[in-house]
Amino acid sequence: MKQVVDLQQIRIKRDTREPVLEGLPVLFGDMDKNALEEAVKIKEKHGAKVTALSVGSAKLKDTVLEALAMGADEGCIVTDPACEGSDTGASALTIAMTIKKIEPFDLVLVGEGSADNYSGQIGSRIAEILNLPQITYVRQLSVEGNTITAVRDIEAALEVVKAQMPLVVSVTSEINKPRRAPLAQILRASRKPLKSMTLKDLGIDSSQVGSAASAIQVVSNLAPQQERKGMIFEGDLDETVGKLVDALRKEGALQ
Repeated sequence: MKQVVDLQQIRIKRDTREPVLEGLPVLFGDMDKNALEEAVKIKEKHGAKVTALSVGSAKLKDTVLEALAMGADEGCIVTDPACEGSDTGASALTIAMTIKKIEPFDLVLVGEGSADNYSGQIGSRIAEILNLPQITYVRQLSVEGNTITAVRDIEAALEVVKAQMPLVVSVTSEINKPRRAPLAQILRASRKPLKSMTLKDLGIDSSQVGSAASAIQVVSNLAPQQERKGMIFEGDLDETVGKLVDALRKEGALQ
């Protein structure tokens, strides 16, 4: 599960068009919650242990409580300053090495993409590092014994795929609607097991992660340029509304 800033609270600097990210609250992305919800549903139907795994800032200890309240049995978080600025390759490496630490496992569920940069690469990279089969863009999932049957959304059609566990599955937002944790579970979440690790625990050198090891360099991250026409309509209400409607029609905003 990826920790991202609350996108609803991002402000844009008017002079530079840069987003203001400092001090914003962090939370788990919606598709990460879809993946967790599916894991909890499988547990409720077949019996299992669900581990919520995340790599991020020191605030993860607070953020992971939401995942535990939603139904995860335990949390496993990696908080290390060296991970700051990691690209998808380094992030996937960190997650894959953490998964190895918590073996054995049957199913790794991830969101199709993250709410911030939406690269859609993490699941596939994890599968490659762990040498596991993968099923991507899953909107429906069922488990029977050791077999996973998944319905994949490939835009123009739906594809049914079967695979044996262990494997990696990335899910779309259509797969379910994440539950809201009741108050009782929120209060109990802090008593569930939570394991915290660093890169040293995983056997990863700091030179393998972070912005210095990234193959991707972000040159700029700017909001689209928007220019206001600055049109002001004066007069009584009926006359002003008429002028506004005419102006909108000329701009093609109304038909």
